[in-house]
Amino acid sequence: MENSTSVDEFLLLGLTSVQKLQPIIFVMFLTIYLLNLVGNGVILMIVTLERRLHSPMYFFLGNLSCLDICYSSVTLPKVLINLLSRRRAISFLGCITQLYFFHFLGSTEAILLAVMAFDRFVAICSPLRYTAIMNPQLCILLAATAWFTSFFYALLHSVMTAHLNFCHSHKLSHFFCDVKPLLEVACGNTVLNQWLLSVVTGSISMGAFLLILLSYFYIIAFLLFKNRSCRMLKKALSTCTSHFMVVCLFYGPVGFTYIRPATASASSMSEDRVVAIIYSAVTPVLNPLIYTLRNKEVMLALKKNFGKKLFKGN
Repeated sequence: MENSTSVDEFLLLGLTSVQKLQPIIFVMFLTIYLLNLVGNGVILMIVTLERRLHSPMYFFLGNLSCLDICYSSVTLPKVLINLLSRRRAISFLGCITQLYFFHFLGSTEAILLAVMAFDRFVAICSPLRYTAIMNPQLCILLAATAWFTSFFYALLHSVMTAHLNFCHSHKLSHFFCDVKPLLEVACGNTVLNQWLLSVVTGSISMGAFLLILLSYFYIIAFLLFKNRSCRMLKKALSTCTSHFMVVCLFYGPVGFTYIRPATASASSMSEDRVVAIIYSAVTPVLNPLIYTLRNKEVMLALKKNFGKKLFKGN
C-alpha cells in the first residue's frame, strides 16, 4: 500500500513555466477579467433598473450575468496572483473551496440555460398563455431549483475529493483546483470519484443539454407544422440565436473536459488547460456581448440609460 501524507497545500503549475510569457499572460487575463466584470455588471444593472426588462427572459439573463461574474471570480483572481508570484501555492482548504464553487456555479449555469430554453419554448409556442405560465413564482422556483440542485451536487464532489489521500506529487497540472487534476495526484481507490465525475456530472450537463435540444425541436416543429409561417420561424429563431450561441460556447468545452474518457497523458492535460481557459474566462466575457449585440431591447435600454448620462456629462 502506498504511503499517504497529510496535505497542507498544493502547487498550481499554472499556464506556462516560461518566465517571459507571464507578464503578457497576466495582462491578457486581467483584461479578460475586467471586461467580464464590466460587461456582465452592466447587463445586471440594466435588467434591474429598466422596467421594460422586468420579464422572465431578462430575469434569467440577470441570473446568468451574476453567475458569469462569480464563475470567473472563482479562478481568475488566483491565476493573476500566481502569475506575479514565484511560489504558486494554494492551501488544501482553499483548493477544496475553489473546487466547490467552480462546480456549484458551473452546474447552476448548465441548468439555467435549460430553464432559459424552456422560457423561449413557452414564449413562442404559447404566447397568449406566456404571462400566466411564466409567472414570477414559477420563475423564482426554476431559478432556485437550479441553484439548490447545484449546491448539493458541488457539495458531493468537494466532500468526496476532500476525503482522498494524496501520496504522489502535490503539484497540480492546472491553473486552478478541479476534480480531474486532484485525482491524478491521489492514491488509493478513486473509482467512485471517477464514476461521480463521469456519471453525475454527465447526467446533469447532458440532461440539461437534451432539455435544451428538446425545447428547440418543439419550437421548430410548432412553427413548421402548426404555424406554417417561414417568416414567423425566422423571427422566432432570431430571438433564440443568442441563447443557442451561449449554449454552444458553454457545452462544447465542458463536454470536451468532463464527458470524454479521462487520460493522464501530458497532451491530454495540456488540452484540458486550454479548454478550461475557454469556459472559465473567455465564455463569461462573450455572453454579455452576444446578448447585447443581438438583442434590440437590451441595446435600447443601454442607449436610454447611458445616453442620458453621457448627455448630462456634456
